[in-house]
Amino acid sequence: MWPQGQRAALAVLSIVVLLWKKAALIDVPLDPRIQQDLKQPPTIVKQSVKDYIVDPRDNIIIECEAKGNPVPRFWWRRNGKFFNAEKDHRVSMRKRSGTLDISFRSGGKPEEFEGEYQCFALNDFGTAISNKILLRVSKSPLWPKEVLEPVVVSEGSPLVLPCNPPPGLPPPNTFWMDSNMAPIFQDMRVSMGLNGDLYFSNVLAKDASTDYSCNARFLFTHTIQQKNPFTLKVMTTRRIPETAPSFLSPSGLQSSEMVLRGEELLLECIAAGVPTPGIKWFKKGGDLPERKVKFEKFNKTLRIVSVSEEDSGEYVCMASNKIGSIRHSISVQVKAAPYWLHKPTNLVLAPGENGQLVCLASGNPKPSIEWLINGEPIESSLPNPSREVVGDAIIFNSVQMGSSAVYQCNASNEHGYLLANAFVSILDMAPRLLGPKNQLIKVIENHPAFLDCPFFGSPYPDVRWFKNGIGISLDNARYRLHNNGTLEIKQARLEDEGTYTFVANNMLGKAEDQVRLEVKERTRIIQTPEHLSISRGSLAHFTCKVKHDSTLPITVSWHKDDKLLHFGWMSKYKKFEDSISISNVNSDDVGTYTCTVTTELDQDSASARLTLLEGDSLSTSEPSAVADRPDPPQDLELSDLSARSVRLTWIPGNENNSPVSEFLIQYKEDRWKPEEWQNLSSYAGNQNSVTLQLSPFVNYKFRVIAINSVGPSQPSRPSTNYKTSGAPPDVAPSGLKGWGTKKNNMEITWQPLLDTQRNGPELRYVVSWRRKDHEEEWNTITTTSTKHVVENTETYVPYELKIQAVNDFGRGPESNMVIGYSGEDKPSAAPADLRVSKVNSTKVNVHWVPVDPSSIHGEFKEYRLHYWREASLVKGLKVSKEKKMKGFYSSESQNTGILTDLVPYSKYRMYMAVANNKFEGPHSSTVEFETKEGVPGAPKFFKIVQRNTETMYLEWDKPLEPNGIVIGYTLKYHTVNGTQVGSQQIQSFFPNDTEYTIRLPDPFSRYKFYLSARTQVGSGEVYAEESPHFANEAYSKDQVDIATQGWFIGLMCAIALLVLILLIVCFIKRSRGGKYPVRDKKDLPLDPVDQKDQDGSFDYHSDEDNKPLQGSQTSLDGNVKESDDSLVDYGEGGDGQFNEDGSFIGQYTVKKDKEETEGNESSEATSPVNAIYSLA
Repeated sequence: MWPQGQRAALAVLSIVVLLWKKAALIDVPLDPRIQQDLKQPPTIVKQSVKDYIVDPRDNIIIECEAKGNPVPRFWWRRNGKFFNAEKDHRVSMRKRSGTLDISFRSGGKPEEFEGEYQCFALNDFGTAISNKILLRVSKSPLWPKEVLEPVVVSEGSPLVLPCNPPPGLPPPNTFWMDSNMAPIFQDMRVSMGLNGDLYFSNVLAKDASTDYSCNARFLFTHTIQQKNPFTLKVMTTRRIPETAPSFLSPSGLQSSEMVLRGEELLLECIAAGVPTPGIKWFKKGGDLPERKVKFEKFNKTLRIVSVSEEDSGEYVCMASNKIGSIRHSISVQVKAAPYWLHKPTNLVLAPGENGQLVCLASGNPKPSIEWLINGEPIESSLPNPSREVVGDAIIFNSVQMGSSAVYQCNASNEHGYLLANAFVSILDMAPRLLGPKNQLIKVIENHPAFLDCPFFGSPYPDVRWFKNGIGISLDNARYRLHNNGTLEIKQARLEDEGTYTFVANNMLGKAEDQVRLEVKERTRIIQTPEHLSISRGSLAHFTCKVKHDSTLPITVSWHKDDKLLHFGWMSKYKKFEDSISISNVNSDDVGTYTCTVTTELDQDSASARLTLLEGDSLSTSEPSAVADRPDPPQDLELSDLSARSVRLTWIPGNENNSPVSEFLIQYKEDRWKPEEWQNLSSYAGNQNSVTLQLSPFVNYKFRVIAINSVGPSQPSRPSTNYKTSGAPPDVAPSGLKGWGTKKNNMEITWQPLLDTQRNGPELRYVVSWRRKDHEEEWNTITTTSTKHVVENTETYVPYELKIQAVNDFGRGPESNMVIGYSGEDKPSAAPADLRVSKVNSTKVNVHWVPVDPSSIHGEFKEYRLHYWREASLVKGLKVSKEKKMKGFYSSESQNTGILTDLVPYSKYRMYMAVANNKFEGPHSSTVEFETKEGVPGAPKFFKIVQRNTETMYLEWDKPLEPNGIVIGYTLKYHTVNGTQVGSQQIQSFFPNDTEYTIRLPDPFSRYKFYLSARTQVGSGEVYAEESPHFANEAYSKDQVDIATQGWFIGLMCAIALLVLILLIVCFIKRSRGGKYPVRDKKDLPLDPVDQKDQDGSFDYHSDEDNKPLQGSQTSLDGNVKESDDSLVDYGEGGDGQFNEDGSFIGQYTVKKDKEETEGNESSEATSPVNAIYSLA
């Protein structure tokens, strides 16, 4: 935002400008014939910086370069007086330049030339001046000799070791080191202040040392001056007393700082105390600017970069430890040296035209504007009736020849000044013709004709056209005179042929030229080729008769499926005057044939389709049994050798019963891809001698491949080598562009030349760039890379770029100039006054005050609106607060947009930011608005819960999105019988009703129901349901399926588990009963020993595995076994045993009960069933 005074100046200026007729500025063509005669006042293009500090060991160079026509002359002022450089043999001025070279080889001191210098560049049309250059010699004085007494301090006390470096130009950088050149360790307790002093918040015994030395580094002379070291003695105590914080720097409770806009603000707070206090920073009345603020030196220093007016205010630092806290307030005032709002620019006017120079600058305090003409105050110049100073502008009215001058705008306040040169050049030039004379223009009848005769003159000439000596009336609708003087004939006729004369004149002279117009007859095909369907092996014939202007030569070409046809005595394609023929047609010849007739002015074309008859098209075209790939060409010969071409001749090989359709020529070179054959070009199969276009500085070797319908031949033997001579590059690198990867750089990239475009050794690229519209000299670098980064640029400024390829043979052409941009930074301003209007249920109009384009710091991308639904106005309804974003893209000046797709009857919040391609700027203030009531959404559900022969029960729930206060429900329904629909019935309900029972007059009819909720706005979205047929369908398609209910599934699982347990118990009981009575088992003898394997281990297999099929208990040796018992029956005790291999068998052995009821344990005791039994 501009200051109020500046806005007032702009308002006055805009009113003044409206009172003047503003003429279009002259666009001077770049034609060399115009430029060399174009008279122009001087323009400063290069100068030394305002505050110019030089190294006393070097010669002094004060730069001043200017351009103009005639070439400017130069002179200097020193300390406001004329400086005669010729009187001092140590001073010389460069030729065709104002740059001063001051040498001290013959004696003298640089200090003799200190002072304020200003350069003046003048020619016959005005004088341009440089800034005032303050020349000072860098100084690095020695530290004054002093004797430093030892510093004695008690442990826990604060201490400041002063540095007081000698004043240098520029001021030195200070740092503390010990005698071993090791830096003094700094932390929260010990740190160096902004003034260079070393601060101890509290001294500890370990701080005692004899070599605390302050050092000053002088940048220009690259020297370091060292102060005599301090000796610090610490008196220790048994217990360090704890103390509350107190400030070492700054002193007191309040202080003030002044900083200039754009500079860095450094605030410091260093506190003493035990324990060491911590430092925190605050800003009264607001937050610290997070994106610009940095905390350094353990939070003791607050740094704000690129200070702006909003950074002014009161900053508070607080020091605290466990004993207490203390605050210091620093009042920061931001002033500003002058800066440009609108810098005056050069003005080129013709005699009698109007114009203005505008000079707008801002600052704090507001700068004063002073106008100068040719370096002298405008008040002291001769009066000029065509010139008037109005506020911060100079208005020119009906300027006269001879009043060219250079005007200077000087904006200054107590903090600095700005100086801008802008010339007003009154250009007087008789009309001149810029194009070729006596042009012949040809045009097709009934087409527009443009008679172009480029010219230039100042004042702008009057233009007239004549035909055969008679003036052309522009009232005729067939003619139109363009602003550049071109005469357009909208539809040329034969009677328009003839000689036209162009005349341009102004007060200084006249220029004329003649243009001959010829109107030609249109080229057209009067008999087009027709579609053909013929048998395989037949002759096809296409006709193409043409009518054209007899004075225009024509070219007739034929294409098959967009591929050019080649004709020859050996080809199956034959070309005649008005037709072509195709012999021995097969399926390969099927396609679209196009006849194209071309002249230098127009063309015409016609197409026809060739197909095979149905019986022939079904069969595929097979090559002849003897058809094969052609033999390779032979005897390659090079002739007609020249710098960039050579003739290659060869003898075709045997075609092998399939005509050669194409010859492919390949090449190999020995520099970039020496092992690879690359395609160069292809030629028709009836050629055997062609001229090859080559690239310079390439050592070529060629070979030829013949191609027929079967395929390619083997390559021929290579030709002899041929090396072309070198040359400068023919083309400029393509793809030149520039963009910033950081806010202060611009990366320039381009596509490298191809290997065949190098044309010589040591290829490199000359890259040039300069600020657009600054009329400065080009910056240039030479590189072999494909990228160059320009550093230290301003943020997002346009640059003109060009590039040129260079090799050892010379320079190639320059590329076209392109515009690149340096990097983008975060936008610094937020849209203001965000508000809404025309609020309805689903959309609002959003308005804002656009940001200043200069605050975007990049290319404008969009105004980005962030919004979210804060709450529903319906009580108790929970909503999602997901943030959404909408972009408004048109331009940075856009100040309104429409936000749609909102939920009715809701509270929304939103804020806005401007975004460039990389960053989003700060947010505007957050704004709340409420949407109006809308129609509700559909009910949450709508079900036909139950149905019998007489009634149907309907149930529903309120909408998920009521979009307002629901005032009721509307139910519509009718019968459905196939495609026939019964009369509609309507029923209304109160908002608390969510069910309804309907009596059915016809139990066998279907019904279609439509349910919607209502608000004050109207009925909402409809929920439709259709009832099932009672006779053969379920009660409701939404009826709950019991098989899917959790309680039912759990009940079934419990029943299944109980059945399983019962089965297991029954099986166990059966096993305990045995396979025979216990008394029978009791009478059977037992085996004398346990059953063991030969190795002594127990056999765990069941005896049942070996018993007879009929249930006999008799073994092979005639003995009867007791039962199918396992080893458990033969255990001797309750303790577990391990067999020889270490496996545990105790789990299989239990103490045997001698009673009869336990004598029939089965060998299946290890099964899961017996395991359950054992647990039981």
